[in-house]
Amino acid sequence: MSAAGQRHEIRPRLFARLETAAGVGFGEVGVQPATLNGDPGVGDVMAALGAEVSKRLGAIVAREAALPAWSRIGQLAGPRPAARVAWALVEMALLDLHLRSTGAPRPEGWRNAGPVRALATISLLDAPPADPVGGARIRAKVRPGQWREDTVTWLAQQGSEVLLDYNASGASVDEVLADEGALWNRLPLVAVEQPFAVGDLARLTALAARTGVPLSVDEGVRSLHDLRLLAAHHAARLVCVKPSRVGGLAVARELCRRAQALGLRPYVGGFFESPLGRAALGMLAADAVHEPSDVAAVELAGDADVAPTSGGLGYGLAAAVRAGPCVVSVRW
Repeated sequence: MSAAGQRHEIRPRLFARLETAAGVGFGEVGVQPATLNGDPGVGDVMAALGAEVSKRLGAIVAREAALPAWSRIGQLAGPRPAARVAWALVEMALLDLHLRSTGAPRPEGWRNAGPVRALATISLLDAPPADPVGGARIRAKVRPGQWREDTVTWLAQQGSEVLLDYNASGASVDEVLADEGALWNRLPLVAVEQPFAVGDLARLTALAARTGVPLSVDEGVRSLHDLRLLAAHHAARLVCVKPSRVGGLAVARELCRRAQALGLRPYVGGFFESPLGRAALGMLAADAVHEPSDVAAVELAGDADVAPTSGGLGYGLAAAVRAGPCVVSVRW
């Protein structure tokens, strides 16, 4: 699948296997192959796991004679992007262990508000999908002034809301706005996502003032400060909150709640995770948002790395990959 700055042919996934006397917990994060739009590459995340996360986690265990509660992990992540992803991986494994140990279907205090509407992803830079995509909303990857007419025609016939994702590829307000008549008005558009580079609040605000089409921010949402700026400047109406980007599920849940209080509409985003990661995203979305979110199955090589299990998030690592290079294994 083509995006503005890369092709999603291979998506690295990092897994965690946490084994204790109480049982085993599994976690997952999807990562970029290399640093892009402020997100760390897989090498940076692996380095953070080895140099920072393992040492701090070991120090906590040595001091407290116990693993930290899963919901505490977000407080340890800090501001570095690679560290946030690394700690999010640990958090999910601890959560999975907690759910398996207690038999609870979800964390205490989390609700299940009903079926979560799915956000599916395609690219307008590629040929139309051969099979139905489904999803209440379709995220369509695009570049300013660049798309395939046959794929746009296909998308307009699907009957789903459309989220146009520029992946930070716009260079100017006029360049992006030129697509309004040529593309935006032809689709049942719910929002234009991340038209400019991360942190480019000036252009985002200027675009919002010149169009009635809602804007959404994805790569630019990393903290409560980002949400406050977007709301204060009326620069966006929707925000994509990705747990691995912000430091884990607990932080993402709080950011979703804060976004709603600020008048923003949050949705849960992902990085093409396997069914293990998607189960966690679905749990978060069911509790914290109303918008369609990244909970749909993703057909990528590597899905066989996980297998259904009972309890926890509902998936574990397949035996063949438990000792592989993409697996962080911890015994305590």
